[in-house]
Amino acid sequence: MGVQPDRLKTLLKHLIDIYSPSGKEEELLEFVQGYLEDHGLHARRQEVDEHRYNLVVFPEGSDDVELCFVAHVDTVTAFDIEDYAYYEEGGTIYGLGAADMKAGCAAMIEAFTALARSTRTLPPVGLVLVVGEEEENDGAKVLLEECTFPWAILGEPTDLAPCLSHYGYLEVALHTQGKRAHSSMPELGQNAIEAMLLLLLRLTEYVSTLRQGLVYNIRELSSYPGGFVVPDTCDSYVDLHLPPNSRIDNVRTDLEELMDRARQEIPNLDAQLRFEDTYPGYQISPDRPLVRRLRQVYEPLFSGWQPQSFRSHSDGNVLWAGGVDPIVLGPGRLEAAHTPEESISFQQVEDAARLYLSFLHSFLLPPP
Repeated sequence: MGVQPDRLKTLLKHLIDIYSPSGKEEELLEFVQGYLEDHGLHARRQEVDEHRYNLVVFPEGSDDVELCFVAHVDTVTAFDIEDYAYYEEGGTIYGLGAADMKAGCAAMIEAFTALARSTRTLPPVGLVLVVGEEEENDGAKVLLEECTFPWAILGEPTDLAPCLSHYGYLEVALHTQGKRAHSSMPELGQNAIEAMLLLLLRLTEYVSTLRQGLVYNIRELSSYPGGFVVPDTCDSYVDLHLPPNSRIDNVRTDLEELMDRARQEIPNLDAQLRFEDTYPGYQISPDRPLVRRLRQVYEPLFSGWQPQSFRSHSDGNVLWAGGVDPIVLGPGRLEAAHTPEESISFQQVEDAARLYLSFLHSFLLPPP
């Protein structure tokens, strides 16, 4: 009645083979709901928008649970729509979403499937498959509006290391305005791209002076789409990931001051700065009772309990802001996610499923 590797691998293959970028998760959701129902788990639809929904598996007759396993079913857009599907080589599974986080989805579903086959009554623990994590986190936001739970396990790729702390996230939007002119006479215009590059250079110099582990990425740079002209607009988006104990307000203040100085020092600069999504980081004490329970389950299965920080943005930030304590713990390596050669060790997917199942079983035992 425990984890069945063949069943788990078949499920993971189906999940990877169904293309489900953010906003287009419907086909995968229909498959997963049917799979859950076929294995004795009732999944209700929690509407997110007209065509998309989360799948919620709670104990019968319960709206509240002590712990919720949360996994997102969406992926980034395929690098090659003709070549994103599942394939296996030497115990390693490749394919879009293999690490982030269809392996986590499969491991959680397998754990609940095995549990449902071994007991008539589910513990006060839920499973939710959410949409939209890679874009707007809209699935997690709807989940918070309609369900109550104090703790969550997120199956993001942590290489099965427990992450009791999480980086914060600040999305910075920059806009520069110039003056259009003919491309052969740039001296008559004001190049918005050049202005943006000067701004980005100042921002990267600022980040390099910090000693608090801040991570930045220039995610997007766009300008006038065509024409033989000096571009008069330019937009850029920069992701900042801040360690759990960082003060995001201080970084916002620094960037606003940086922009003020740039306007004074760069001739004819017409630029705006906006802060889009902002989520603080967090730290969970290792002495909390649920964390101690997880450690008791974890240590017999794996060597060494070494909590780490999850350094990306995730639904964990959204859940924490909504009053939930999320522990990030899943199969796969974060560095493999969002890459053309995304992959995961199937053995680690099995290990994750067994860990999740053991943790579920702990909720069926009398309190210590």
